[in-house]
Amino acid sequence: MSSDSEFRKGRVYVQNRYAGVIEETEDGYRFTYDPEYLEQEKPLPICINMPCKKECYESESLFPFFDGLIPEGWLLDVSAKNWKIDSEDRFGLLMVCCEDCIGDVTVSGGCG
Repeated sequence: MSSDSEFRKGRVYVQNRYAGVIEETEDGYRFTYDPEYLEQEKPLPICINMPCKKECYESESLFPFFDGLIPEGWLLDVSAKNWKIDSEDRFGLLMVCCEDCIGDVTVSGGCG
C-alpha cells in the first residue's frame, strides 16, 4: 500500500466520549489518544495496559485489548457471515462488531 489513506481507521470511544483513533499501518497497528480527550479532567484510559499519553501505541499485531472486544465462537461465525468478512480479518471484525459492544469502550469504523 502506498499511502496512509489506504489503511483502515476507527474512532475509539470511552463511555461515549471520543478518545482516539485505532488504525492499520504498513507495519501493523497504531492507537493514538485524541489531544482534546487527554486535556479533559481525569480522562479514562481505554485499558490498564494503555494508559493515557500523548505518544501513540504501536504494535505488529492487533492490540490484545481490541482483539478481546471481537466476538468469539458461534457469534464470531454469525458476525463474519453477516458482514461478509473473513474471520481472520480481526481489524475488519473490530470495525463492524464493536460499535455497540458491552463495556466502556466502543469502536466505530469508517474513520478518516
